[in-house]
Amino acid sequence: MSILVRDDGFHADDYTGDTVVIAPDTNPDELAQLVTGASLVSVAFPAFSDGRGFTLARRIRALGYTGRLRAAGHLIADQYAMARRSGIDEVEISDDLAARQPQAQWLARANWQAHDYRSRMQG
Repeated sequence: MSILVRDDGFHADDYTGDTVVIAPDTNPDELAQLVTGASLVSVAFPAFSDGRGFTLARRIRALGYTGRLRAAGHLIADQYAMARRSGIDEVEISDDLAARQPQAQWLARANWQAHDYRSRMQG
């Protein structure tokens, strides 16, 4: 099983349709073709130290994708704000990770817009 993390906490997966999965080594030139018409795109994160998924998510949004964008795999609570700033709507984590990093740790990063270093530098 898995748990979805959103800005308001943990949720069960409620999606029942087809999902387009984007691997971290996907050719960026193929993204538009892969996500066109998809209602859920899941960007795979094979390790928390692999940040390629953030770049792919940002590019998918830059292409005009407005559907549900999910990060799936090995992300940690500290990366939630970066995921949201990259255009990701939700993060799918394992039950095991949810037990090690409970909802409170994810919610502590849910106010991701308030922690934008560029705004603080300009202000």
